[in-house]
Amino acid sequence: MKYIFIINPTAGKGKVQEPFAKAVKEYFSKNGGEYEIFYTSVQGEAMEYSKKLAESGEELRIYACGGEGTAFEVLNGIYGYENVSLGVVPCGSANDYISYYSDKELFLDVPALIDGEEIEVDLIKSGDRYALNSCSIGMDAMVASNMSKFKKWPFVSGKMAYVLALIYTFFSKMGVNLKIKIDDGEKEIEQKALFAVVANAPYYGGGFYPTPDAEPFDGELDYSVISVVSRPKILSLLDDYRAGTHIGLDICKIGKCKKVEIVADRAVPVNMDGEITYADRVEFKIVKKGVKLILPKTISSVWREKSGQVEATV
Repeated sequence: MKYIFIINPTAGKGKVQEPFAKAVKEYFSKNGGEYEIFYTSVQGEAMEYSKKLAESGEELRIYACGGEGTAFEVLNGIYGYENVSLGVVPCGSANDYISYYSDKELFLDVPALIDGEEIEVDLIKSGDRYALNSCSIGMDAMVASNMSKFKKWPFVSGKMAYVLALIYTFFSKMGVNLKIKIDDGEKEIEQKALFAVVANAPYYGGGFYPTPDAEPFDGELDYSVISVVSRPKILSLLDDYRAGTHIGLDICKIGKCKKVEIVADRAVPVNMDGEITYADRVEFKIVKKGVKLILPKTISSVWREKSGQVEATV
């Protein structure tokens, strides 16, 4: 087994990468084993390099050390290769996906990551791309797009960047007409919406809680569609959205499914784990057990039991 650490040095303002890399070197110096640390310098490099490694056929653990974008790239580089498992090391500002499992500090514990065990987790597929956490369309995706501007500001956390991006987006055109087909027409929603979220896990936006019942190994997607409301009501909605209590409001439609097809009345931002494209038509569907996720040893047995994957996969 070889251990690869792909590090984005600029994620999260670069605060934890060097201490983490130092801890990796110290661990392998003391304990032995094959490892490599690779620093990215341009967008897309993590995907290209992880794919190249996966194609070797060697048994690998590849750790994406950065934010959501780094994890997205590594996931899409290794998808389909049974010889590779994925680790997520939270060097970004939000770290929403791993927040489902535990506090981020456990995912910075090098010995626990090296000795960690794997569970198979679901993915969201759209076109030829895959997401770990969540996808969205409409105002919410605009917020995700605008977050990148505010993450660069000094002293701005992931949560603060989300709120600032929301306020910034607040003054743009509100709402988009959506036709949503769920599970090939078993249910259809047609309305003017602020946004629609399709998720594999409950958190995004630096701690917001759009789909509280989502689990990344239940074989289903969770969706949440929010109707257009007045600007003053959007501001009052923030606390509900942060706490997950918006699901009880009449402006919210939620449910579980295998596939969601969305048609918009114009090209709008589409968000996949923070990666933004524009389209007027998009499809999201579940990929069951799409990747082997490495969890720190300190919590892996708990999650293997909860997911029903009691036998270790390593």
